[in-house]
Amino acid sequence: MKISIRRSRRAAAAVALGSVLALTATACGDDGSGAGGDKGEDGSGKGKIVFWDNNGGVRTDIWKEVIADFQKANPDIKVEYVGIASTEYQSKVDTAIQGGGLPDVGGVGAAMLAGFAAQNALEPLDDRLAGSALNGKLNEDMVSVLKASGGGDGTLYSIPTSANNGVLYYRTDLFKKAGLDEPTTWDTFYEAAKKLTNAKKNEFGYTIRGGAGSIAQALDAAYGQSGITSFWNGDKTTLNDPKNVAALEKYAALYKKDTPAADLNNDFTKMVAQWDSGTIGMLNHNLGSYQDHVKALGVDKFRGIPQPAGANGKRVQVSNPVDGLGVFKSSKNKDAAWKFIEFATSHAENSKFNKAAGQVPSNNDAAKDAWISEAEPTKLAAAALTDGSTSIVQLPYYLPDWNTISKADNEPNFQKVLLGDMSAKDFLDTMADQLNKAQAEWKEQNG
Repeated sequence: MKISIRRSRRAAAAVALGSVLALTATACGDDGSGAGGDKGEDGSGKGKIVFWDNNGGVRTDIWKEVIADFQKANPDIKVEYVGIASTEYQSKVDTAIQGGGLPDVGGVGAAMLAGFAAQNALEPLDDRLAGSALNGKLNEDMVSVLKASGGGDGTLYSIPTSANNGVLYYRTDLFKKAGLDEPTTWDTFYEAAKKLTNAKKNEFGYTIRGGAGSIAQALDAAYGQSGITSFWNGDKTTLNDPKNVAALEKYAALYKKDTPAADLNNDFTKMVAQWDSGTIGMLNHNLGSYQDHVKALGVDKFRGIPQPAGANGKRVQVSNPVDGLGVFKSSKNKDAAWKFIEFATSHAENSKFNKAAGQVPSNNDAAKDAWISEAEPTKLAAAALTDGSTSIVQLPYYLPDWNTISKADNEPNFQKVLLGDMSAKDFLDTMADQLNKAQAEWKEQNG
C-alpha cells in the first residue's frame, strides 16, 4: 500500500526530532524487535517479550496485575512492561517503525491502527484468532470496528480489549444546591454551566478540554448539538456544515466565561484532577475516569450520564475508538506475543482489566459480569447505545492520516478558537479540507 507523502514526511520528522525516543525504544526492544517491514519470526513461544502500553501511567497498575497473572500461568515467558503516555504513543511507534526498536506486542487502538498498518508494521491476526479459543468469544461489533479501521482490506491487525463511551459527569450536590435539573439536554447543560459559575469564588459550571485530546470532545459537542448523524455526505465531510459551525461557536464560547482559564492546556488527566478536587459543575470525559471520581468524591456527590440529547430527544455522539492489542510484524517471538494477547482478553483477565479501567469489556463473558451493572455510568452508556436513543457518527479511523489530522494538525488550532484567535468556521474548514483530501487519497488507493 502506498503511504501518503505527507505522512512520510511526518515519519521522517519523527526520526529527526525523536532520536532520544529511538534510542530508548531500541534499548527497550532489543530482545527480538525491529523496524516496520521486518517480517520477524514466530519464535519458540517462550522467552522474553516486550509490551508497550499505549496508556501508560493511567493503566500501569492494572496491566502489571495482568502481566503477573500471565507470568504465573506461563512461567517460561517473561513480559517486559513499558508504559507510554497516550499523548506520546503514536510518535514513539512511528519513530520505531522507521528506526527500529518496535516491541513484540503493544496497544493498537482504532484511531491509530490505519497509520501503523499502512507502514506494514503489524502482523495480521485473522488466522490466529480463527484457531484460538477466543474465536466467537469477542464482541463482534468491536472486532468489526478494528477490521474496518485497518486501512480498507478488512484485515484484523488488533484484538479488541475494550470500548469506551462519552459521559457527562456532573456534581449532584452542586446541582441540588442551585436547584438545577439534571443536564440531560444541551439546553439544560448550558443553563447549568452559566448558573454554577462564580469566577470570583473560583467556581465554574464546566471544564472544557483545550489540551491534548481536545478534538474528539469538540466534535462530540458539535455533532451532538447539530443533530447531523453522518460524518460524510458523499465524498465530502459534514464537519464544517453550518450547523456544526454554529454549535462549536456556542460550545467554545464557554471558555473563560463558564470554565477555568487553565482549561486551555488541560489534557484529560489535568482536567479530571481539576474536577475531582474543585468546585466545577460538569466534566465531559469517558467511562475511563469513573473510578477516579469515586475515589475523590464518593458515589453520592456525582453522577455519570450519557451525553446530552437534542431538543427532539435524540442523542448524537461521535464514535469512541475501540482499544486493542496487536503483534508487531518485526517481533522475533510472535507466538509468545499472541499467547499474551489471548490471556489478556480471556474472560477473567478482560473483566479484571475493564473493571479497573471502567470500560466495556470485549470478551462477551466478561461483559456479563456483575460489576457492569454496579458501575452506573457503564450501565447507562450501554443502555443508551442499545435503546435506540443514540445515533453514532462514525469517525474515519480507517484513514492513515486520521490520528495526525485530529491531533497534531488541529489541536493547536482549537486552542486558537478558544482564545478567539481563529473562528470556529475557519477551524472546521481547515480540518474538513485535510479530511476531504485524505479521503480522496484513500479511495484512490483502495478502489
